[in-house]
Amino acid sequence: MHALRKSRPLRRIVLASAATVSGVVLLLSLKPHTTPALAVGAPAPTTSSSSAAGSGGTTGTTGTTGTRTVTGDSVDTRWGPVQVRITIQDGKLTEVTAVTYPTENRRDQEISSYAIPQLRREALAAQSANIDTVSGATYTSDGYRRSLQSALDSVGL
Repeated sequence: MHALRKSRPLRRIVLASAATVSGVVLLLSLKPHTTPALAVGAPAPTTSSSSAAGSGGTTGTTGTTGTRTVTGDSVDTRWGPVQVRITIQDGKLTEVTAVTYPTENRRDQEISSYAIPQLRREALAAQSANIDTVSGATYTSDGYRRSLQSALDSVGL
């Protein structure tokens, strides 16, 4: 009889165990997909002004006129960075635009497509970063709120 046709249960157990352990090790060594870093540090908020601030020694929104556009800090979330740009006109928040938000895969795009417009509407209505979290988009909402607050802080609102 041939050597491989003999019944050797111990050999089969050892080979099956070795194959299982090898498979588990290979699975655990796989690295999850990560988003590449966009920048080496968090950029400082940028400010551009289309008209000069009003005269007078007051600070805050009462003595300002014209339009200012400010980009908030980029906030890293679990699913990717979120960054917003705001426009202030005569001391009022008139526009909020999401500059960067998670779009890595189809699910990120789906979540962002319904969450970003809701967050924008709430920010414009509240005139602050005190906005509700969008259900199903917790991380994006948190990043949006934090970036919005950094932009508002940089203009003194």
